Amino acid sequence: MSATESAKSSVDSNDSGLAAKNPAKRRRALLIVAGIFVLAGLLWFLLWFFVLSTRVKTDNAYVGGNQVAISAQVPGTVVAILADDTQHVEAGQVLVKLDSTDADTRLAQARSALAQAVRGVRQQTSSATSADAQVVAARLDLKKAEADLQRRLPLIAAQAESPEIVQHLRDGVEQARAAVNAAEAQAAAAHAAIEGTDVAQNPVVMQARANFRAAWVAAQRNAIYAPVSGYVAERSVQLGNSVQPGQRLMTVVPLHDLWIDANFKESQLRHIRIGQPASVVSDLYGGDVEYHGKVIGLGAGTGSVFSLLPAQNATGNWIKVVQRVPVRIALDNRELDKHPLRIGLSTDVTVDIRHDQGSVLPDTSTPQPVAQTDVYDQMASKADAEAERIIRANLPHVTAAN
Repeated sequence: MSATESAKSSVDSNDSGLAAKNPAKRRRALLIVAGIFVLAGLLWFLLWFFVLSTRVKTDNAYVGGNQVAISAQVPGTVVAILADDTQHVEAGQVLVKLDSTDADTRLAQARSALAQAVRGVRQQTSSATSADAQVVAARLDLKKAEADLQRRLPLIAAQAESPEIVQHLRDGVEQARAAVNAAEAQAAAAHAAIEGTDVAQNPVVMQARANFRAAWVAAQRNAIYAPVSGYVAERSVQLGNSVQPGQRLMTVVPLHDLWIDANFKESQLRHIRIGQPASVVSDLYGGDVEYHGKVIGLGAGTGSVFSLLPAQNATGNWIKVVQRVPVRIALDNRELDKHPLRIGLSTDVTVDIRHDQGSVLPDTSTPQPVAQTDVYDQMASKADAEAERIIRANLPHVTAAN
């Protein structure tokens, strides 16, 4: 055999060996790739079943909070501004002062009128006492006149007294009886103004007290107070501005009680229930800070329904758009104190929907107020205390001491 034929036979034997090995490697590679895909699919299914299917997530969520508009309650001219943007204010703190000249004048008039009313009722009480004394005197005069007449009647029978004198005595009795009736009527009129009440509860005094209370509150409203604690924003008032009742001067935002409005797609709402736990991550802090909250309610309608120009879907040219419903999530105030948020910040919200047996709508209304302040109650109580002081100051010293 020649060298050429030997080389050719050697090459043919190598090709047949490779051909025998390549299908086995190919099958092994295909099995490995298929196993990887199966494992990846299994891992994805497990991830979906144990994690992704138990929660819904959205990044269309924003921090919400109350924006308390500060406005004037009485007209006036601004003479002082005591708070500015970004500053923290406490409930009851004075934010703006108005010129109080006119209000102080009306308050002084109301104070004088209240004192005069108390003294007037005291005078009516004294007049009623005097009228009672006049009734007693008139009755004594009548009794005396009747006694004189009775003594003279036997003398007439004995013709020892002239008829004219007896007639004068009878006329005197009638005059005394008329005087008694007049005195009793005057006493009744005097008692009608004061009967059944003491000086402080007399209608005249109570009317004057109400007028004083209104004037006192109006004078105090020249100082505009913060109804809640929070941070000042949107200050627009300036010195010298002539403001009217209801005019917005600034805004106070309480950052202690915030919530999240998460706008979930309608396809994500199927398993969302009130009370489900939620985790919130804000772009302000990133993933380093996670807030924990819970679902407290779902909106009564989609955002498009409550928009200024709602969509007109009953038209010929219609394209279905997936709608979103706001879901309100309450946050833990202790976490907010550690890591403050601002209203309007964007967040990522994840709701745990494993327990979906709760209610979608609240069963009953809550009896507690959503928000409450006692700043104005304190103002009214101070007005009542000042009115009481004026009344006591104008009562007799013995009564005031008691």
